[in-house]
Amino acid sequence: MSNQTLLQINNLVLYFRTTLGVVQAVDHVDLELKRNEAMVILGESGCGKTSLARALLRLLPRNVDTFDGSIRLNGQDVMQLSDEEFRQNVRWLRISFVPQAAMNALNPVLRVGDQVAEPLIEHLNIEREEAIARAHEAFRNVGVPADFLNRYAFELSGGMRQRVAIAMALVTGPDLIILDEPTSALDVLTQANIMNVLKRIKQDLDTSFILITHDIATSSELADRVAVMYAGQIVEVSDARHFFTMPRHPYAQGLMASVPRLREKQEPTFIPGQPPSLLNPPGGCRFADRCPARFERCDTDPPLYTFSDRHMVRCWLYESTTQPVDVLRGGTDQPLS
Repeated sequence: MSNQTLLQINNLVLYFRTTLGVVQAVDHVDLELKRNEAMVILGESGCGKTSLARALLRLLPRNVDTFDGSIRLNGQDVMQLSDEEFRQNVRWLRISFVPQAAMNALNPVLRVGDQVAEPLIEHLNIEREEAIARAHEAFRNVGVPADFLNRYAFELSGGMRQRVAIAMALVTGPDLIILDEPTSALDVLTQANIMNVLKRIKQDLDTSFILITHDIATSSELADRVAVMYAGQIVEVSDARHFFTMPRHPYAQGLMASVPRLREKQEPTFIPGQPPSLLNPPGGCRFADRCPARFERCDTDPPLYTFSDRHMVRCWLYESTTQPVDVLRGGTDQPLS
C-alpha cells in the first residue's frame, strides 16, 4: 500500500431541503485515503453513508440545501470544478461507482458489453471496436466469460450482474472506485466471490476502494482502514487490524459486539434505541442517548481526538487517555475478539 495521499476530504457538508426541514446528511466530514488502500465506511441505515458517496461523485438531487467543503483528488480540489468539468474529467474517469442494485443500473434493452464500453466512447472518444476490446479485458478481470458481452442484464444472475457493474466501473482505469453495498442483495457464496474479485483487482491493478456497507463480516475481507459513521458524522477512523479487535468509540464497540463469533461463547448483543433524526440532531454527542458510558460532558459536542496511524475517535472518553476504553465490559485495553 502506497503512502501517497489519493483523496483528502475536509469539512465536507451535504444538507438536503425537505418539506419537514433541512436534513443534515453529511455533517463536517474529514477523511483521508491513500493510494491502493481500501477504506470501509460502516454504519446503520440512514447514517449518511450513501449521501457521502453521492457527494464525492457529485450525483446530487435537486433539493440540495448546502454542499460545501474540500475534496482533493491527487491534490486537486475538485469542488472548484463546474458540474460540466466534473462530469467530463472526474466522474467515471478518475472516480467511478458500483451501485447497490446492479439491475437498476444496467439498461435492460442494451447488451452489457455495449454498456461497459460506453464510458470509453463517451469520455475518451475511443472507437467502438477498441472500446469493446477493452470491455472484454474488463470482463476478464472480474471473471465474466467473454460471450457474456452480447447478453442482456436480465439474462445474467445477480452475481454476474454485479461483476458487470464492477467491470463498468473499472474499464476507464479510475484511481478510485466507490462501492455502495455491492453484495447486500446476494447470497453468502456469491458475496464471497465478489469480495475475492475486489481483492484481486486491488492487488493486480493498484486500485483504491471506498466500500460503503453495514455488513461488518464481509467488509473485513477487504478493509485496510475503517471509518464509522453515525448520524451524519464520522465517529471513528482506524486501521482495520486494530478496529476489528479493539474499536474505541462506544458505537463502534456496539457494532462489533452485534456480530456472531465462531470461537466465543458470548452471545451477540444489540444497541438499544434509535439513531437521532437528521432533521434536528441533538446538541452534544449524537450517540449519547444510546451510550452506556454517557456522562455530563457528553452534552457538548466532542472533537475528533487523533492518535497514531491516522486513528481518530469522536468521544469525550479519550480527552485524557489514549488507551481503548471498553464501555461494554468495563476497563481499558480489552480486545473485543
